[in-house]
Amino acid sequence: MQPWPAVKEYYDTRAPEYDEWYRGAGLFAERDRPHWDEAVGALERAIAALPPASTLDVACGTGFLTRHLRGEVTGLDQSERMLAIARERLPGARLVQGDALELPFEDDAFDRVFTGHFYGHLESPARERFLAEARRVAPEMVVVDAAARPDHELEEWQDRVLGDGSRFQVYKRYFHPRDLAAELGGGLVLQANAWFVMVASSRAVASGGSEYR
Repeated sequence: MQPWPAVKEYYDTRAPEYDEWYRGAGLFAERDRPHWDEAVGALERAIAALPPASTLDVACGTGFLTRHLRGEVTGLDQSERMLAIARERLPGARLVQGDALELPFEDDAFDRVFTGHFYGHLESPARERFLAEARRVAPEMVVVDAAARPDHELEEWQDRVLGDGSRFQVYKRYFHPRDLAAELGGGLVLQANAWFVMVASSRAVASGGSEYR
């Protein structure tokens, strides 16, 4: 089964309500998510603590996390509906519509690739394609995704229902911090809590260089 087109359609359809997931509104208002607000705040602070850099945010969505990146920021997303929201939120950022698996940028165009809640939707070989593209355009990569939890398998297909009643089958992975770092070829865990993991990985480490510190 090829999930990528379905994931694209899902997030394009979800754009108007995407931020409700972070804010605990809409369909998420009644969900029991212990310490969720604290976890979101900790993630936002960890992103803001990254050194300023020329950063490409792949699958930036509405820019909810992008706004905390410091330095010259370019956001890329396949969804024009997502980007329309991001433009209002990030008037100083460059925003580009494009495919995360075929990044429309030159080699080493950025200092860092950042991506939030995108990597965990990729099956192989799409995962390998993304990692190759990310390594091509920047020497560093920072990945934010969902933390492993007892109520979910590490890898699963999910039936997701949106506010308009539309339904999508979405591939989703959950990560232990060290496992994600190892999967990226080595890295440094920058944030880990009950809901999120955030790992930085350098091209040098992934290609067999010295340990990332």
